[in-house]
Amino acid sequence: MALAGLVAAAAYGVRLAPGLGSFSPMILALGLGVVVRAALGPLPDLRPGVVFAMRRVLRFAIVLLGLQLTVGQVAEVGAGGVAIIAASLGATFLATIALGRMLGVDARLTQLIAAGTSICGASAILAANTAVRGRDEDVAYAVACVTVFGSIAMFAYPHLASPLGLDAHAYGLWSGTSIHEIAQVVAAAFQQGSEAGEFGVVAKLARVMMLAPVVAALGVYMARSGDPGARAPFPWFVLGFVALVALNSLVALPAVPKTFAIEATPALLAVALAAMGLETDLVKLREQGLRPLLLGLASFLFIASFSLALVKLTT
Repeated sequence: MALAGLVAAAAYGVRLAPGLGSFSPMILALGLGVVVRAALGPLPDLRPGVVFAMRRVLRFAIVLLGLQLTVGQVAEVGAGGVAIIAASLGATFLATIALGRMLGVDARLTQLIAAGTSICGASAILAANTAVRGRDEDVAYAVACVTVFGSIAMFAYPHLASPLGLDAHAYGLWSGTSIHEIAQVVAAAFQQGSEAGEFGVVAKLARVMMLAPVVAALGVYMARSGDPGARAPFPWFVLGFVALVALNSLVALPAVPKTFAIEATPALLAVALAAMGLETDLVKLREQGLRPLLLGLASFLFIASFSLALVKLTT
C-alpha cells in the first residue's frame, strides 16, 4: 500500500506542471501507476498492500463521497433539471450497453464505460467495478476513455454555448449533465461566468448522487447473473454512501473533521487508482484494441446530444 501511496503523492506533484492542473489526481495516479508497473514489472511481495488499496481504501473513499452531497443540492437543480439528469444518465447507460454489444466489446468493460460516461467519470468506474468485477485493464481503459472525451468536452463546450443559444442556466445544466469528471465540469462551466459555473457544479453533484442506485442495481444484476464467475456480492458500501448523504443533509456536522474528510477523499481515491495502475499490464491493455475507444466516443456523443436536446426543449 505504501507504493500506491507514493504514486498517488507523485500524481499530486505532477499535477502542478503547466497544463496538467485540469486533470484530477486520480487520473494522473492511474497513469503513473501504469508507468511504474511497466518499468518495474509485477511486484508480488507488494501485491497484498496494493490489493488492500484497490478494495478497502476504495470502498472507504466512496463512502466518504457522501459528505460532499446533500438532498438540498438536488432541490436546487429543480424537478425539471433532475428529470433531465436522470433521463440522460439512464438513456446513456442503456445505449452504451447496446452499442457495446453491437461492437463486440467485453460486457464488463462496456458496463464500466457506461458508468463512467453516464455518472461521474473515474469515481463511477471504480465504484461500478466493485459490482462488475472487471480486470484492472478494463478499469484502466474505461478511465482512459472518460479522460480523453471529458477533456475534449472541457475545451469544446465553452465555444458551443453561444452558437447553440444557451444562456448561463442552460449551459451550466448541460455541462453538469454530460461532462464526465467534476474537475472537467468546473473548468468548462465557469468559462461562461459564475452563474453557469455554480449551476453546472450543482447539476454535476446531483448526478453523482445517482451513483448509489446505479451501483446497487449493477450489484443485484451481477449477483443474479447466470454466469457463476460473474457473480459478485452486493456492494454494501453504497449504503454507507447513502447514509452519509442523509446525515450531511439532516445534521450540521463539525466543520473541521468534515473538511478533513472531504479533502482526504480525492487523495484516497488517487491511492486506489494508483493501485489499479500498478496491477495493469500494458500488453493486456493494448490487446483490447480500438473498439472500446469507439464505444467511449459514441457514448460521449450520445450523452452530449441527448442531454442538449432535453435542455433545449425544457429551457
